[in-house]
Amino acid sequence: MIKELRLTNWKSFADAKLYIDPLTLLIGTNASGKSNALDALLFLHRLASGVSIFDAINGNSDTKLPALRGGIDWVCLKRQRHTQFTLEVLADGVKKNQDCRYVLKIGVNQAYAGIIDEKFSLLTYESESGGAAEEKVLFMQDSKDDEWNLLCLLSIFIGVSHLGTELLLSPILGLAKTKFEEDDVINIKHFITQLKQIFIFDPIPSHIRGYAPLSENLNTDGSNIAGVLAALKPSRKEEVEATLTNYFKSLPESDIKRVWAETIGRFNSDAMLYCEEGWGEATSHEIDARSMSDGSLRYLAIVTALLTREKGSLLVIEEVDNGLHPSRAHLLIDMLRTLGKERGIDVIVTTHNPALLDAAGIRMLPFITVAHRDGKTGVSQLVQLEDIEQLPKLMAGGSLGKLNTEGQIEAALKRGDAQ
Repeated sequence: MIKELRLTNWKSFADAKLYIDPLTLLIGTNASGKSNALDALLFLHRLASGVSIFDAINGNSDTKLPALRGGIDWVCLKRQRHTQFTLEVLADGVKKNQDCRYVLKIGVNQAYAGIIDEKFSLLTYESESGGAAEEKVLFMQDSKDDEWNLLCLLSIFIGVSHLGTELLLSPILGLAKTKFEEDDVINIKHFITQLKQIFIFDPIPSHIRGYAPLSENLNTDGSNIAGVLAALKPSRKEEVEATLTNYFKSLPESDIKRVWAETIGRFNSDAMLYCEEGWGEATSHEIDARSMSDGSLRYLAIVTALLTREKGSLLVIEEVDNGLHPSRAHLLIDMLRTLGKERGIDVIVTTHNPALLDAAGIRMLPFITVAHRDGKTGVSQLVQLEDIEQLPKLMAGGSLGKLNTEGQIEAALKRGDAQ
């Protein structure tokens, strides 16, 4: 699992670190930098999936890949007119006492994006001292041949060459060892898998209401959740739909009997999402996704993602509670925490909803990160909520939701900047 992401000169960040826990809440005012931080995860996911560096930033109309927000013009910190950025990732190694550290420095201009520096190393933790010994596996050496900067370390191990030639170790990539061991390759592939399992999810209710083709993988807009559920093997389908029903039961006012998907049409190649609901003693009846509320469809899509993504995935959802009634916020938090733990999936969500923060409560304090703009420089910062010096005093006057609504958390951070 990915543990930390460090952002240097990335978009609105000068130097910030995002800590990733089993459930991470990212809060902050509009334009504070929340989406910019999450865009870094999307960029890394694209690289690990074989997308070229330039296309991973600027998109590609031929493959219908959208650009990152702002594209190539805004990928580097503008305030100091930087032309390069660095992303550093700390993630699990294959062994329990090891982590992987990956550092990638990219230089950009209007028509080019290439690697300036790249390192991959293993951290081995000593049980007695608690410290870590760092062992370099691959690193870049100085070179005047800019063309080689197009060859990413990741490419070598996923079978993609940005040069379009036979895959070779670049002459500017150095080996820290005289012998490249099998364990090193296993760790690099494991690391790349973790990047590939990042899933940026933005379920759009209007896209979910229609019929969906049978699918193995969930679309990023949730449009094919019916197709994913209907394509599951019978035993797995029954298990997933039972869990889906169980988590959905408490959301609407009606009595939910069952949630399921089934194929339709002569060729059974498409599917629709259905729900059986009842009211008191009245006879229950079936409805399909076309008549379900936006909040219900988003909630069902999020539960489906947690039930169908692979173990080890990182699920990222912006504005996770859109369309959800504030009284149901505790159901959402409990579902994300419980189901994520059961499935071995880490979750990052953003929210502006005070009800969700109140539902999270004191026990989530260590896992809430605040994005805000420095009052002096205007650059974005990421601060652990529990690290705000004035937090105990603030919480004596109200709940987290109240503090956030009244802007007291942001005000405390600005006072800290001024000092």
